[in-house]
Parts: sequence; structure tokens; C-alpha cells
Amino acid sequence: MSSSCSGSESFALQVLGKDMEDEFPEKCIIIIQNHEEKIPNSYVLVEVEGIKWFRQYKIDSDGREYLHACNEIYPDIELDGIEWKILGFIHQRNIRGKIKFYDYSAKVLN
Repeated sequence: MSSSCSGSESFALQVLGKDMEDEFPEKCIIIIQNHEEKIPNSYVLVEVEGIKWFRQYKIDSDGREYLHACNEIYPDIELDGIEWKILGFIHQRNIRGKIKFYDYSAKVLN
């Protein structure tokens, strides 16, 4: 009997780099929940023109969509006019056994 991970199952990744510090320090573990909805200010795993990014999804008052790094030395990634999709939301963060959950259910856009 064989088994495989379903595309709808949550999965874990280790954060590499300082792009998302201080909220997500390098080497912390994040749990990604498969989801494709656009929820402003959510932490997401996205694919932008074939490259995967871990960022915060934002929409400004003019409706401009972009990805934001928590560490201000990294530039925003503009999403207007390019191919991109949300692969999942960051549901949980684990820093040396200290777990934080992220809940976006109250923020879902219709």
C-alpha cells in the first residue's frame, strides 16, 4: 500500500534568509495551509512568474497588489501585470518550540 501527500494537506518549510525577520527569524519552521484566496496582510507562500516567495500579501488604498518583506531592507514585489498565484497561507510559526498561530478566517474577502 502506498500513500502520497495530497495537494490539500498542510506542509512545513524552514525559513532561509532574513527577508521576513523579525516576525519569522531565519531557520524557524512555518506550517503552510493550502489556500488560494487573497486576504490582505496575510503571510503567504506565492509563486510569481515561476519563482516561489514567502511574503506578506498587501493591497494599498489604490488597489495595488504587492508582496511585502517584514525586513525593510528588502523591496516590495509588485504584482500588477505579472503572472502570480497564492499557494498557501502561513498557519503556524515555530521558533525553538515556541508556537504562534495565524488565523485569517475573519479577514476573508468575498
